Amino acid sequence: MKLLLDTHVFLWAVGNKQLSKAAASAFLDPENTLHLSAASYWEISIKLSLGKLDLMPSWQARFDQEIAANQIQWLEITKQHCWQVSVLPFLHGDPFDRLLIAQAQSEGMTLMSADSQIQRYSVPILWWVAAGVTSIAAASATPTV
Repeated sequence: MKLLLDTHVFLWAVGNKQLSKAAASAFLDPENTLHLSAASYWEISIKLSLGKLDLMPSWQARFDQEIAANQIQWLEITKQHCWQVSVLPFLHGDPFDRLLIAQAQSEGMTLMSADSQIQRYSVPILWWVAAGVTSIAAASATPTV
């Protein structure tokens, strides 16, 4: 399965935060391909510059190490992704999430996210189930982060 990591999922994994059991299992499954969007890196950079996110001074090097260690593939933003944003219904106001949704739709990916607003879109999502969020508990195995 091709998985696109929402920004918060990447940050939680890198920061050793707890992922849902389903998310942790998918993150660790070598059959899955993990992807990180340039939009997420952009979002992190903006939040850092606004003082809304606090990371260690060497965050770029740490992120590069984690991306390499977990074999996370880089997903560029293409014209197709931008066009897909333009046809999305306006159900969620976060421009970064809207771009991630568009990328997942365009690339045939499952979006790994704990954001309940994303389930309002026609995009496969891992973390949420029909009755709500899956239990956020320590994974049986810890991701390499």
